[in-house]
Amino acid sequence: MSEPRRIVIGMTGASGVAYGIRALELLAAVPDVETHLVVTAAARMTVGLETSWSVDEVEALADVVYPIRNVSAGPASGSFPTSGMLVAPCSIRALSAIAHSHSADLLTRAADVTLKERRPLVLMVRETPLHLGHLRLMAAVAEIGAIIFPPVPAFYEHPADLEGLVTGTTARALAQLGLEVPGLGRWEGPEGISVPG
Repeated sequence: MSEPRRIVIGMTGASGVAYGIRALELLAAVPDVETHLVVTAAARMTVGLETSWSVDEVEALADVVYPIRNVSAGPASGSFPTSGMLVAPCSIRALSAIAHSHSADLLTRAADVTLKERRPLVLMVRETPLHLGHLRLMAAVAEIGAIIFPPVPAFYEHPADLEGLVTGTTARALAQLGLEVPGLGRWEGPEGISVPG
């Protein structure tokens, strides 16, 4: 039997924690994927402000949960095998720390490890409008291997509601990790798109 693919999910305090929650829900339906969750203190507050979820309910979606200050946890080491990391949402503070290799907590350390081990790191950066400092941080982190994935909806999928919009965007972000997840629409030209059931 093969080992499950480990995916690290980081959630910061930027607006858009629904993307991280939806990522955990989608990955729960993917066979042989094990989710490892790190939630910042600010994200814990944002969960309560933006959703009807409790932090305990969000953490229950993951296979393994780590305290943000536990820099001795598995994802802090390159010898801990993972298939990549998604930060959803990614605050500018976290983006800055990752761009400057400033590993102040487990989330930013895990992101730095992901980059140094040449594994995919997808950052759903949530900020608008962007000033030049933000753009320079994005360029810097892209130069060292991260994938900048702002949560921009694909309107060609014709999402029926906010949940559909979040699902489609999150599924496309997870596809950057090489994962086929439920709800991922594929453009097939003017005839329409294909969305798995």
